[in-house]
Amino acid sequence: MEELLAKAMKGVDPDSPGAFFHIFINLMNMVPWAALFWWNLIFVAVGALLGWWRGRLMSGIVWALVLGPIGWIIVLMTPKLAKPPPLPR
Repeated sequence: MEELLAKAMKGVDPDSPGAFFHIFINLMNMVPWAALFWWNLIFVAVGALLGWWRGRLMSGIVWALVLGPIGWIIVLMTPKLAKPPPLPR
């Protein structure tokens, strides 16, 4: 925990008026944004596939985008439509 706090406080004067913003920027720089983007893309792709299989393509995309893998469960719990809509051309 002290190591994380040291990274967050790197180059910050705690008494300065912009200390909060500087700490926030330091913390955001530690987040693995590229990995989060690719994982989210995979979640949406699987959600789209499940949604298409259940006849609810947009529902699958939206739920997966908002909730990730938990959205998959919601899509799977909805009743399946009689005939899946055709894929767009």
